[in-house]
Amino acid sequence: MQRSHIVRAAAMFWGLTVFMPVGVTYVSFLLLMVALLVAGGWRERALRLRGNPMWWPVMAYVVWTLAVLALEPHYPETGSNLFHGLRIAATILMALALTRDEAIWAVRGFWIIGLVNIVMIALYYSVGFPMLEPWRGVLILLGNKSISNALLFTIMAATAAVYGLEALAGHRRWQAIAAFALVPAVMAIITFSLPSRTSMLALLLAIMAACVHQWRRQLKVLALVLMGCGVIAAGVLWNSPVVQQKFAVGIQEIEAAQAGEISEASWVVRYYMYRDTTRMMIDRPFAGWGIGGWTEQWHLRGPKLLDYKNMPHNDFLWMGAQSGFPGALSLLVIMGVAVWIAWRRDDFAGRQAFVATLVMLIATSVNSALRDAQIGLALLWVAMVYLRLAQAPGDSWRGLLPSGVRS
Repeated sequence: MQRSHIVRAAAMFWGLTVFMPVGVTYVSFLLLMVALLVAGGWRERALRLRGNPMWWPVMAYVVWTLAVLALEPHYPETGSNLFHGLRIAATILMALALTRDEAIWAVRGFWIIGLVNIVMIALYYSVGFPMLEPWRGVLILLGNKSISNALLFTIMAATAAVYGLEALAGHRRWQAIAAFALVPAVMAIITFSLPSRTSMLALLLAIMAACVHQWRRQLKVLALVLMGCGVIAAGVLWNSPVVQQKFAVGIQEIEAAQAGEISEASWVVRYYMYRDTTRMMIDRPFAGWGIGGWTEQWHLRGPKLLDYKNMPHNDFLWMGAQSGFPGALSLLVIMGVAVWIAWRRDDFAGRQAFVATLVMLIATSVNSALRDAQIGLALLWVAMVYLRLAQAPGDSWRGLLPSGVRS
């Protein structure tokens, strides 16, 4: 294989493994890193990164992390947290260093395995499908890896919705119908197979955001489309007892936590984590408690029942507790700039990146979607590859989609 094709193959392999256990995804991470080192073309990639609007936010995040590491105390969790913090930066930079062709192959890998997984889930719950260990987290709810998979399916559904809207605007009815058919399929997965309130909310917001992105200069059309989306969403929520129950239970959990109840219920845990982590930031606002310091402070402040937790289910709070408000702001700027780049590009490629980065932002705000590699190693990679395509000139999705869609 020519050296110029090594990166393309490694990028596609990472796309193909995003739904698999985190160990396999780490192998993909390392293979791409080696491929980038071996393939050459470093000057071109370096110039591409230095000219990218994401470069300085990522550099500020890395520099502040290392400064806090040098100046603040160290803990048993310091090494692990430093690794994950730098892994976040490395994932972003590797994705943005890809050429347009390499990014296309990464997205191809993601979509090929995503569609295979949807068929696999349909077979598993209909005629039966063997429970293969690598796909356990795809077929049944199994910890944070299943949450990651639900969010990846959410990006697929949002992508399909964007394609459907584009096809509808271009009067390509059958293409639009085929694309929109994927949305309820994914909704069924994130409601019944891999139930996730975060994914449900992210999908709804991403589709509405795609409408705003597409018709932001046609306010009358936008108002009608958003009204239609609202009616459909309200109808789905009202007519789905499962969805109603998921959100009703979440509200009950928050109310129970505010009343002083302590349990391992999802939003009870988040209530105490968000409250106590915010207090950590207020107590040490400039440089935080040091890299790895959240866990020790949580042991001192959090309920004993939840003593075993090692991350606060919100990456901005995680950075804020360990590196102060500047650390939290540096991560927020990275996420904000990614969304802004996608919003600024007013075409199909920009819209695809907009929904992908928005799903990532939502997940980062209510889960450890970057710090936890089971979620962040795959989700961040896919979102950043979408963003890379939004930064390529011209018809950057050419070759991946049917010829009817052009930027």
